[in-house]
Amino acid sequence: MDDAKIAPHTNRVGVDSLKRIIADAIRKANQKSSREAFNLHEDATPEQVASTYSRAGRELFKYFKKYCGDPASTAYQCLDRHYSEVAEEQFHLRTLQKERMNSGWRYQFIAKDAASHCARFTSVSDLGKQEADFTVTLANLDDPQAAISIYVSVKNRVNTMGGQDWPKAIAALEGVAMKDKNRTGPYLCVFGIAMDRGQRLIKRNQSTDTPHSFNTEIWRSDYFWPFFTALSYEEVVSAVLDVLLTKKAEPARISQVPREVLDSFGDECKKAGLLDSRGRFNNSLKLVKLFCGVRSD
Repeated sequence: MDDAKIAPHTNRVGVDSLKRIIADAIRKANQKSSREAFNLHEDATPEQVASTYSRAGRELFKYFKKYCGDPASTAYQCLDRHYSEVAEEQFHLRTLQKERMNSGWRYQFIAKDAASHCARFTSVSDLGKQEADFTVTLANLDDPQAAISIYVSVKNRVNTMGGQDWPKAIAALEGVAMKDKNRTGPYLCVFGIAMDRGQRLIKRNQSTDTPHSFNTEIWRSDYFWPFFTALSYEEVVSAVLDVLLTKKAEPARISQVPREVLDSFGDECKKAGLLDSRGRFNNSLKLVKLFCGVRSD
C-alpha cells in the first residue's frame, strides 16, 4: 500500500474526545478481562470475602494445571516446595497474564474508536471475529470507485505470538478478508502492534526469506497509531496515563496474597494427591500427569 495513494487524515482526535474514548475502552476492556484480582465490593461481608477467596484459590489451581509451561520442568521445580510458595508464584503469574489480556482489549478499543472519529475512513466496523478485531475502509485516490479495506488484528507486542504461530494467524486473517461479502475493492491485512516501536514490515519465512503473504503486514506502534488516529504512540500512551491518574482506573498491585487463597489452592492440591503431610509437593510424576491431563486415580 502506497501512503501517497490513499485518503489522508484531515483532522486529529481532540484531547477531550480521546480521553472519553480511552475511558470507554478501559470500561469495555474490564468487562472482557478485568485486572481486578478479586472484584470485591467495599461493603462485602466476611462470608462473601471468604467465599471469594476460596473460589480464587480453586481458579488458581485450574490456572496452575492449564498454564504450567513445560510439564516436566514445572514438576521438577515444584518438588519439595510448599504449596503456599507455589501458589503465590502462580498468583502473580496469573495476574500478569490478566493484565496483558486487559491491555490488549484496551488498545484494540482505543484504536477502533479513535479511527471512527477520524474523517480519513469511510467506515469503521467491529467484525466480531476472533481473527480480525476491526476493519476500516478508505478511499483509493487512484480509483475512487474501489475503496481499500483493511482488516486489523491488534496485538500488544510482536512476541505475543511465537514464530511458528505467525503463518497460521496470517492465513486466518486473510481468510476473513477473502470471505467478506461486503468487500468490493482491494484489501490489506494488518497486525497492529500497540506497544513495540517501529514501522511497517512483512513477515517472512526465516529459511527462504519468502513473505508469508504479500497482502499482510505488521504495523508497529510508530506507524500503527498515526495511521488510525493521527496521533503518535507517545501521545496515545500519555493520554491513557492521564485517564488512569484522573479516574484511578488501575487496581493496586497485591503485594501479599491472602492466606485464604493460598490455603484454598493447597486444598485442591491435597484432593489431587500432590502433597505430603508437610504440605509440600512430593511426587513429580503425579504433577506431570496433572499437567498432561492424565487421571492418577
